Amino acid sequence: MEKPDKQIFVCASFRVSGDAQGACRKKGAVDLLGYLESELSDRGMDGVTVSSTACLKACDRGPIMIVHPDNAWYGKVNEEAIDQILEAMQEGKTCPELELT
Repeated sequence: MEKPDKQIFVCASFRVSGDAQGACRKKGAVDLLGYLESELSDRGMDGVTVSSTACLKACDRGPIMIVHPDNAWYGKVNEEAIDQILEAMQEGKTCPELELT
């Protein structure tokens, strides 16, 4: 396996006990994983991987998505935001208007 150019992490609210119980999960973060995978495939963005994470401790701004190595944190992510973020990534940019500050 080649190392990915970028990694996208989506908070799935998993806790130490293994239970997913946080705000991001309740706000549909897990459903976004499939959407992300599909969009990356449709756009030919083969160098990008997607992973779910444990709680990222920003529950009030969830669902949370992080793009590395850009260290770009995005909040209140939905399908429309994902489209904007992926378009920016294809241009080699981040999407500052959606980034958490």
